[in-house]
Amino acid sequence: MAVRRLIAAGSFGPEEIAAMTAAFDAACTTLRLNSNDDPVTELLAKAIVTVAGTGELDPATIANRAIHALGIKQPSEQSRAKTGKARS
Repeated sequence: MAVRRLIAAGSFGPEEIAAMTAAFDAACTTLRLNSNDDPVTELLAKAIVTVAGTGELDPATIANRAIHALGIKQPSEQSRAKTGKARS
């Protein structure tokens, strides 16, 4: 898995590793990614490590910030964009 390779290259404690792994899994589920060979998963993993490097430990926050940092619209945002509805 892309995030585990990046984690192994750094020096992270068990809490950070758990948060990054959970964030990566959640982000892949949200974006419907299932291929570790997909270049997007590598970019996502790098973004997750970067966000977690700021000290954030909440997996949902890490996942959302990483997805946002990559400029990827989440499925719910894509449907709002198609209907013209603004975010509330």
